[in-house]
Amino acid sequence: MPAKRSPARRPTMKDIAQRAGVSESAVSFALNDRPGVSEITRDRVRRVAEQLGWRPSTAARQLSGEGAATVGLVVARPADTLGVDSFFLQLISGIQEVLAERHLGLLFQVVEDVTDECAVYRRWWAEHRVDGVMVVDPRTDDPRPDLLEELGLPAVVIGGVPDAGHPGISTVWADDAGAMAAVVDELYALGHRRIVHIAGLPGLAHTERRIRTLRAEAERRGLTEVRSVPTDYSDAEGAAVTRRVLESAPPTALVYDNDVMAVAGVAAATELGFLVPGDVSVVAWEDSPLCRMVKPWLSALSRDTVQFGRTAAQELTALLDGGPARTVQVPVPRLIERESTGPCGA
Repeated sequence: MPAKRSPARRPTMKDIAQRAGVSESAVSFALNDRPGVSEITRDRVRRVAEQLGWRPSTAARQLSGEGAATVGLVVARPADTLGVDSFFLQLISGIQEVLAERHLGLLFQVVEDVTDECAVYRRWWAEHRVDGVMVVDPRTDDPRPDLLEELGLPAVVIGGVPDAGHPGISTVWADDAGAMAAVVDELYALGHRRIVHIAGLPGLAHTERRIRTLRAEAERRGLTEVRSVPTDYSDAEGAAVTRRVLESAPPTALVYDNDVMAVAGVAAATELGFLVPGDVSVVAWEDSPLCRMVKPWLSALSRDTVQFGRTAAQELTALLDGGPARTVQVPVPRLIERESTGPCGA
């Protein structure tokens, strides 16, 4: 087991005073814009504070000692795709249930990319804004675990896989590979040999696991007309990609990485004159009420996403209480067959 690195130390007013060659009271006057120091001293103190990366603490509450009584969640995805994503809405509901029981707040932020997300973590840490964080959408080449370990911020990675390289970070994960294998098994049993996977964002660990599993299952069965097409998870791209694949070499089955794209895909297929499931079967990855608000009702992979969020929050509060990091696997999503899947046509 690799040795755990010592957490980085936040700069203090004492550090600023020593670097600037003034008293701590002078630092307090300068940084709080109070009288009592000259403008020259005020400017010098502020420059030193900026060089050291000092930020004022916004912690107004305490949890068993010094703490912010708040945990953080940052999502690096296009903001316009989150409002209709049932997965995140249910996940946050489960997280909030546990946090409310512990009287903990949730600080939520949406950013453009992982670089911006890392900057948020650094700022929250420097400002004492959060006691720990929950990390979503693990990447195949992910800088966040190293950063969080360096900062000493307790963290739970949601949707990752066991990682021996970061023994201080807990992981809550689902077997996406097993779920994809089950979907391929069912479609193959129905006679489907041409399958297209309308995937989510490239570079996400779970997207890559699903793509690899689909490829492996196809190779095992000798299927040559099976592929994955990445998207941004939006209904617009789901519909556009569906039209593109159906207008070229039409598959007999489509597997979508979320419910929103699946619903948009069914509409696009219908506009092109394809019958679901007579001409093409459809499977959505995330089951939701949306899957039962269209005709035909969508076959979908179902899991208790609210419980997924609860589990992640429980693991984080255990870390905040001083418990060890753990790896927890939630049940594999199960395929619920409805009207959108059927035997392959001629």
